Amino acid sequence: MTDLDIERVYLAAGIALLAAAMLPRLIKDRAITAPMLMLGVGALGGLVIGPTGLRAVSPLSHPAVIGHLAELCVIVALMGVGLAIDRPLNWRTWGSTWRLLLIAMPLSIAAVAVFGWWAAALTPAAAALLAAVLAPTDPVLASDVQVEGPTPGGPGSAEEDDEVRFALTSEAGLNDALAFPFVYLAIFLATEGSARTWLAGWFAGELVAKIAIGAFVGSIVGDLLGRGMFRFPVKDARLADRGEPIVALAAVFAVYGLTELVGGYGFLAVFACALAIRRIERDSGYHEQMHGLVEQLEHILTLVVLLLLGAALTTGLLAALTWQGAALGVLLVFVFRPVAAWLSLQRCREMDRNERAVTAFFGVRGIGSLYYASYGLTRTDLGSQAETIWAIAAFTIVLSVIVHGASAGAVMRYLEDAREGKQPTPP
Repeated sequence: MTDLDIERVYLAAGIALLAAAMLPRLIKDRAITAPMLMLGVGALGGLVIGPTGLRAVSPLSHPAVIGHLAELCVIVALMGVGLAIDRPLNWRTWGSTWRLLLIAMPLSIAAVAVFGWWAAALTPAAAALLAAVLAPTDPVLASDVQVEGPTPGGPGSAEEDDEVRFALTSEAGLNDALAFPFVYLAIFLATEGSARTWLAGWFAGELVAKIAIGAFVGSIVGDLLGRGMFRFPVKDARLADRGEPIVALAAVFAVYGLTELVGGYGFLAVFACALAIRRIERDSGYHEQMHGLVEQLEHILTLVVLLLLGAALTTGLLAALTWQGAALGVLLVFVFRPVAAWLSLQRCREMDRNERAVTAFFGVRGIGSLYYASYGLTRTDLGSQAETIWAIAAFTIVLSVIVHGASAGAVMRYLEDAREGKQPTPP
């Protein structure tokens, strides 16, 4: 990258971030969202800078760059999501979440894998990887349909009683980690030979042990941090009393790094850590301070990732996209996820028919998929099919950002009107 290219990148980044700060206020309550704008600005920037200047950050040539940025964005978002949830964790009150994770998610993975192998001509390993990449719903881009933040009323508050927002928030917080075993399944398919030699080890290690380690480490560290923040014996050392929200970021990095070092899933640990911190002194305004800081950083990181993705769209990222690949993305957004989630929620007594339909529809795909694509493709050699996976994943993310972003406001207003017994305006 030449000095001129770097200067163009700085110029494009400055203009884009300035637009990101101003435009959301201008487009409030409209069908255009900030993520859509960032993708568009990034695409225009890609045309201005050109493929040569963007080669250093292109997912095709340097997947680790976008992967690490997406990883950072996701772990910060997971802390924010965990802090935003007021409802205590247990099997009964999280029933909608477990249904989405244990029924809808595996069904969606299976549907994408089968269609990718049968119609998109992917190898079994590539189809499995693509299915895992597109498995998680996004805690970053789905803010319009999720719990907004810690509420002073805690459990029983109006926002927390919104089962749709709670289900989508808690699902996004957990399935970023639960997609990992399926990424490893694809990696093993590509690198380890016959499944008979590794399937039991995959089940015990990747599917059971690493999930247990992540949940355990995150919960313990979060509980210790929460007690230190709110109940430390030396009052002057209580961070909550001093109003130091930066500790939320310290918790993100510490628990993520520790869990990865001991062999667990760091994504799950960060979310579990946030839930454990939130459990301590639920009525404290310190949770709102931490959530506000995390949300600001998440917003900045999201804009950067979307700018890079938008630029990559105009510099060859979609070159390998076929009509079969595009059809797969359309089917995931409009058929596979909605049908799987609808079926999983049929016995969910906390939701009525409209709420089940809305929850099923909003399976937003986004930043987490970029991370998993980078992670899987840097650990396997899938040849030209790597470009196909990137193309399908990028197309699906863009489609989800547009469809779900444009419809979120209208659909949620329709649902609220229906709940209040008003004549709902069609979304």
